[in-house]
Amino acid sequence: MNPEIKKSFRADRFTAEYPVEPEHEGMRLDSFIHLYMPTLSREFLKKKIEKGDVEISGRKPPHKPSTKVHHKESVKITTHNTPELEDEEWMGKPLDLSAVPEVIFEDSGLIVCNKPAFMTTHPAGRHLFYVATTYFSTIHDKVIHSIHRLDRETSGVLLLGKETKVANLISEMFEADKIRKCYFLISKHNTQKTTMPFRAEERLGERPGIPRGMHQWHDKHAIEGKEAETEFWMIHQSESYTLALAFPKSGRQHQIRLHAAAHGYPLLGDKMYNGDPTIFMRFKDKLATPEDHELMEIPRQALHALALKVPYPSAQTVTTFRAPLPLDLKAWLEAHQLDPQIIEAKIEEALLSWQ
Repeated sequence: MNPEIKKSFRADRFTAEYPVEPEHEGMRLDSFIHLYMPTLSREFLKKKIEKGDVEISGRKPPHKPSTKVHHKESVKITTHNTPELEDEEWMGKPLDLSAVPEVIFEDSGLIVCNKPAFMTTHPAGRHLFYVATTYFSTIHDKVIHSIHRLDRETSGVLLLGKETKVANLISEMFEADKIRKCYFLISKHNTQKTTMPFRAEERLGERPGIPRGMHQWHDKHAIEGKEAETEFWMIHQSESYTLALAFPKSGRQHQIRLHAAAHGYPLLGDKMYNGDPTIFMRFKDKLATPEDHELMEIPRQALHALALKVPYPSAQTVTTFRAPLPLDLKAWLEAHQLDPQIIEAKIEEALLSWQ
């Protein structure tokens, strides 16, 4: 049984209180917190403890990271909304992030928004305030439910539930493969690339020995991993880059990025699946080298959730929700002598065949 976690959100701070279970008896405080916040570095957690942002019930903070926790105690962690908390950097300078997700559609039960890159779908790790559900929960003064998720760096169409019933209904549609998804991507490619169009069917799953959160592809006949399928259509190709549409038929984590890389099309700006997993850790720890930045070229993976076809508001009506190409990817196109209007026209032409 999962322990009961008490959470409280305000615009200026987020608190979460975790009970100490019998199996945690005598554990170091920093190790206990890391169980619930595995994406945060030990150094970051140490600073939170020493600042007094971590409180053990019945004991006055600040504590030491080595302090032992005991069964029936609870540990409350407070995170303050400070400007530097969720800053994103590129070449040592903070990025100018879009603060507002554009609303594409909204009714009494559903919000469809165009999620900006670097905004998370729901609170996780140190990302607690620059969050789609948090943003709309604050506006509507009620709980907003995440129905599906986009990777933090991925922009585009995101569905959120204003009512539990609607959120559950559409979640079931995703699980039953009743929702059609289309993504736009920019990739580099190598000499071993598969000719587009193609269907990727590699099985996907975690693998020991690679950084936490990363996944791996396996042959479609392997027993490792889970079944996954993605179709890729080419929009434009040059000597070094490919612009394409991806149509995932399943919903595995990092599916498009993994399938693209498996066939020789690693996404531009993808820090995880570029062939060197240590790059991701260097960016995470803000230790990326000039060579790392040069290899990535852009601050985030070039992946955009372009469109969703959803049987909503009824099973008899399929609604297509669209999000235009984001400004940062348009800027990349222009910098490479590609007219965004021409690329968008090619996308529109391709989507005429999308079922």
